Amino acid sequence: MSDELDDLKAAMDAATPEPDAETRSRHLALARKNFAALQGSRDAARPMSDRPASGLRTGVARMLLTLTSRGALAATTAIVAVGFITLTPAGRDLMTLPSDRPLGSLTEADSPAADRRMILRDLVEDKQALEPMGRVRSEAAPEVLAKQSPPLAQRQITAAPSPSPAPMPADDAYLPVPEADTEAFANVDDNPVKVTAEDPVSTFSIDVDTASYAVVRNSLMNGSLPPKDAVRIEEMVNYFPYDYTAPGDAEAFRPTVSVSDTPWNPGTRIVQIGIQGALPDPAERPRLNLVFLLDTSGSMQDPVKLPLLLRSIKLMLDRLRPEDEVAIVTYAGTAGTALEPTPASETETILSVLNHLSAGGSTAGVAGIEEAYALAERMTADGEVGRVLLATDGDFNVGISDPDALKDYIATKREGGTYLSVLGFGRGNLDDATMQALAQNGNGTASYIDTLNEAQKVLVDQLSGALFPIADDVKIQVEFNPAEVAEYRLLGYETRALRREDFNNDRVDAGDIGAGHQVTALYEITPVGSESRLTEPLRYGAEPAASGSDELGFLRLRYKAPGAEDSRLIEMPITADLPPQSDAGFAMAIAGFGQLLRGSALLGDWGWDEAIALANASKGDDPFGYRAEAVQLMRLAQNLSAR
Repeated sequence: MSDELDDLKAAMDAATPEPDAETRSRHLALARKNFAALQGSRDAARPMSDRPASGLRTGVARMLLTLTSRGALAATTAIVAVGFITLTPAGRDLMTLPSDRPLGSLTEADSPAADRRMILRDLVEDKQALEPMGRVRSEAAPEVLAKQSPPLAQRQITAAPSPSPAPMPADDAYLPVPEADTEAFANVDDNPVKVTAEDPVSTFSIDVDTASYAVVRNSLMNGSLPPKDAVRIEEMVNYFPYDYTAPGDAEAFRPTVSVSDTPWNPGTRIVQIGIQGALPDPAERPRLNLVFLLDTSGSMQDPVKLPLLLRSIKLMLDRLRPEDEVAIVTYAGTAGTALEPTPASETETILSVLNHLSAGGSTAGVAGIEEAYALAERMTADGEVGRVLLATDGDFNVGISDPDALKDYIATKREGGTYLSVLGFGRGNLDDATMQALAQNGNGTASYIDTLNEAQKVLVDQLSGALFPIADDVKIQVEFNPAEVAEYRLLGYETRALRREDFNNDRVDAGDIGAGHQVTALYEITPVGSESRLTEPLRYGAEPAASGSDELGFLRLRYKAPGAEDSRLIEMPITADLPPQSDAGFAMAIAGFGQLLRGSALLGDWGWDEAIALANASKGDDPFGYRAEAVQLMRLAQNLSAR
């Protein structure tokens, strides 16, 4: 198809008479006379600007900026052209400019028709400058113009480096200005494949955090793949509930172990270790003393930060008991107690304080934490639960001169029985690394809330698990049998790795399990003799001796009762005949999802189609739609990764 602007020019050329030099000279002389007579002073010409801040040119330029379709562009250009024609006696010389006269060199002799030509030429230049922002150039080839302009989301994702657009007038302040990206994520390189004969023991701290999955979802829903370091496989897998065996009456939790074929590598197997925490009788749960430590600094002004945070807290209040106590500490520049300890039954008092909070100032994080802990210790008596719930975007930009000292301070308070959990809000300056460090040292959990639905899941549906601990310092150690297992690798838990000797050392901190919480860990193992083995046996190393056992490995769990100093031990063998979990396929699909996002080289030809098919086939019971949502996220990630 032809360019509408070219069609318009051809139509006007055909409709206007040929240029007449005498008539043109007469018109120009009259125009100069009128121009001089109509100015504010006849003694001097009125100062003019090549780029006026207002008026016809600027108005038309702004109109072009707000129109993206070619039809609209052509229509508005036609209106402008008609306006020009009514001002030009013969309608001549509107579209042409002498080839020997560079743009901007026009003089009074060329006015006023030349000035109108310059306006139109500048508009065309403005339109060309907008091309990197998704507009279509009027001078593009017909085959290019025939293609439909891609959707806005696609243009944002696939934008390639291009020249900067022309400077905008100062009054175009309505254009969005992107925030600086200062996000920092806590992650390291993927766990390597380990040779069992050389390193048979794997030790790590459990993790019940789910922040990574919510960050991944937020990135995908906003049209971009998440940063690689934002993807923690264990947090993605642990986001979903699984059908594990409930513990007995006298047990804090019970481990469930199963063995399945690996979907992305038929020559290997997946060992799935699941822990199901006990859910005490609600009538027996202790009183909760909850201190909300709220970041009200200027960086929290965004609607998905402080406003969403306040709505999330209001959801949570309905689940508290009348005898529970609530206090609120805010920090921005200086910290202060916004609400003294108040019974949860006094809902109107609590809501009144929340409704009057606003964002502003810098972030005095340390002062706020100190005041919140002091308040929690004053509120909590023996046998009760004290919890500080820190809600922030993670932008601790004032007061932290020694992060290690802050972590030591939080660890000391943990020993006194007051735990710290962290809720993250917003993107752009999300300091996930600091949030993770604070939660791990505070015996708490780290969650990321980007929607009210996520607040419902974390603060309402999983309230008991988030706030009421049933086991502290939970560690897992697996010893693999080199006679049966040639290689193994742990999927995720890179930031939770422990040394072998840490397992028996009760002074070493580890993760905690709340009431009703679940933990899932996946190992990919390579049986001896499998063609899928990635490492060659050592030339001079001794072959593993037969152990006389067909066990794949041996599982050990250590944990402490809340407040106890000595740990308890649970042991069980891992055998090849352990049946797969009913929903093992979904756990493996999510683990594959995470590996694809991290760009793992260990998946072979297994890709997005296979991950989506496996997740769809193994969704099972999905009462809240979390698993269906995961399938949609996989589809989004597949499309985004193909661009």
